[in-house]
Amino acid sequence: MKTLPPAARAIIQGQHCDPFGYLGLHEESGKPVVRAFFPDAMQVCVLQDNAKIDLPRLDEAGLFAGPVAKADPHYRLRVQFKTGAAEFEDAYRFPPILGDLDVHLLSQGAHLEMYRKLGAHPMTLDGVAGVAFVVFAPNARRVSVVGDFNHWDGRRHAMRVRGPGFWEIFVPGAAVGDNYKFEVISEHGALLPLKADPLAFASRLRPDTASVVFDLGCLRQITPAPADANRRDRPISIYEVHLGSWRRRPEEGDRWLSYRELADELPRYAAEMGFTHIELLPVMEHPFDGSWGYQPIGLFAPTSRYGTPADFLHFVEACHEAGLAVILDWVPGHFPDDPHGLHRFSGQAVYEHEDPRQGRHLDWGTLIYNYGRVEVANFLFTNALFWLDRYGTDGLRVDAVASMLYLDYSRPQGEWVPNRFGGRENLEAVDFLKRLNREVFGRFPAATTMAEESTAWPQVSRPIEGGGLGFGYKWNMGWMHDTLQYIGRDPVHRKHHHDEISFGLHYAFSENFILPLSHDEVVHGKGSILARMPGDDWQAFANLRAYYGMMFGHPGKKLLFMGNEFAQRAEWSHERSLDWHLLGDARHAGVQTLIRDLNRLYAGCAALHECDCEAAGFEWIVGGDVQQSVFVWLRRGRDPDALCIVASNFTPEIRRGYTFAVPRGGTWREVLNTDSAFYGGGNVGNAGEIRAQQDAAGARLTLDLPPLATVFLVPAP
Repeated sequence: MKTLPPAARAIIQGQHCDPFGYLGLHEESGKPVVRAFFPDAMQVCVLQDNAKIDLPRLDEAGLFAGPVAKADPHYRLRVQFKTGAAEFEDAYRFPPILGDLDVHLLSQGAHLEMYRKLGAHPMTLDGVAGVAFVVFAPNARRVSVVGDFNHWDGRRHAMRVRGPGFWEIFVPGAAVGDNYKFEVISEHGALLPLKADPLAFASRLRPDTASVVFDLGCLRQITPAPADANRRDRPISIYEVHLGSWRRRPEEGDRWLSYRELADELPRYAAEMGFTHIELLPVMEHPFDGSWGYQPIGLFAPTSRYGTPADFLHFVEACHEAGLAVILDWVPGHFPDDPHGLHRFSGQAVYEHEDPRQGRHLDWGTLIYNYGRVEVANFLFTNALFWLDRYGTDGLRVDAVASMLYLDYSRPQGEWVPNRFGGRENLEAVDFLKRLNREVFGRFPAATTMAEESTAWPQVSRPIEGGGLGFGYKWNMGWMHDTLQYIGRDPVHRKHHHDEISFGLHYAFSENFILPLSHDEVVHGKGSILARMPGDDWQAFANLRAYYGMMFGHPGKKLLFMGNEFAQRAEWSHERSLDWHLLGDARHAGVQTLIRDLNRLYAGCAALHECDCEAAGFEWIVGGDVQQSVFVWLRRGRDPDALCIVASNFTPEIRRGYTFAVPRGGTWREVLNTDSAFYGGGNVGNAGEIRAQQDAAGARLTLDLPPLATVFLVPAP
């Protein structure tokens, strides 16, 4: 065999950066030729116009080339292997997948529907069925798609590069359900571990890490959630769920429920309990169960643990049909360094920063996205919009926002890089978050975003035009920390910590707050919420009921992690089901009934939700009764007659004849009492109507405050 030109040698070695420039149909000396590379092939023929044309073998490695009858790209290849013969469409005869406008928008970071182009897309091209693969791998020397369709041989389907590193190929004969990855050779010639597709729409179940071809076109439009579900003046009570541990099937090896099984049970339960939203811990594909989804790799793929993408869509629709909006936990702050993931995707930092002082999160051992790189920001923006668009979800809870905002987050002195002004603020992340919210609300006005932000960064949930970050809501971590600390104290000491309840009202309306009792409060040795309550079982349950009552009477939207609603005793574990058998105990069943009734009162009483985020909706009546650990406040709605008094007694003493001012005379009635026997309490309360006493100082109400309890009163009709 004669000496091969450099291009042919590069093809054989899998090092050619432009295989389309050599393989396929070309012209030599004015005559059409076809070149094909099939490793281990014994013979290759071109089938053209019913003619069979043998291609001479140029190299034992499987390189064939020779003249054909005419320059017509509509030909097939017949390949003889030792194991038999097969016919193929030549992948190198097909035109580019990305248009020039696509390449331009992708290069500018302005292609907010890039998932329609990148990833794996089944299609028919030039009358041939196959799959188009496109991946971003800048500065790579060569990228190939490997999978079930080519025996995972990276020499078979080397891709063409477009623009600043977008690699593409149409693989005829590849189909839905095929497993695939990308084989990348770095600019320095290193063969990297096979990479999963960053825009894969489906993945194999761990420990397998392959991406799976899925047709997005089969995801239909679903019934939407109520259009006003996320408005500030609407009741928002969120049930936070980890799908793998909500319920399990102990009789079947303690397996978790599938998306479709969950669709049959979870929405009905949450709706019956009076919740308005379900928030899911991250469902994006992730390799490690113990991360609970917070270290995702397949950001565009619902985890295969519970079924297919179509199954997940069915679950979302079941929630909507039950009247529930669906919020997804979304993790744009960091990603794991698994070798098959985004880490050094083309042999160098692509999605992360090259400098570990910027690119590695010390607490979690994960990598931090480079928000200043337009292609990376575009990838994340697209992903956020993808879940709202293709799966019809209703909002995103953005994880670990504080870690994004501060360059020195959890870093020792000297181990972080200041911004261009010498400060600690991550200006690129700030710009990223603002644009994220602008895009979400601009394209999906009924959706919302929620920030898990634990610092005093100002105006997180205020409009961008006024200097805010533009989130719809912010988790009130200060309220959570202070009130849990307070309720965990022995009642005899609470008078010394009165401000742990009252202080939060100084800033309660600086943001659109959500009051979260989330998964983070029932893990890592913290125990369950019930386990934090002091005293014997009677006092513990009474404290918990009083605390829940205070929470639902307090300004702010509500969030409860699963199990909190029936006083789960054990700390949460992702490896097992909630302890549903506890509902056989009247005390636990009583707490569950209380949460259901609190949700219904919260939703049905405009005073308790319409002005959750406005100072006009709250007024202290008794805020300084330190010695008796009593708090009384008024909640107002938009209508002047929409009033509700909330009174909490955080001692085990009955406060008989407790008197306080009220905004109007007439009669009031008790509409909920956490000490009711219905909930497992002692049934101290105020039956019937209570008439306010009127004197020159105004109207005053006298009632009995039950021990360790919260009561709600509204004007009698």
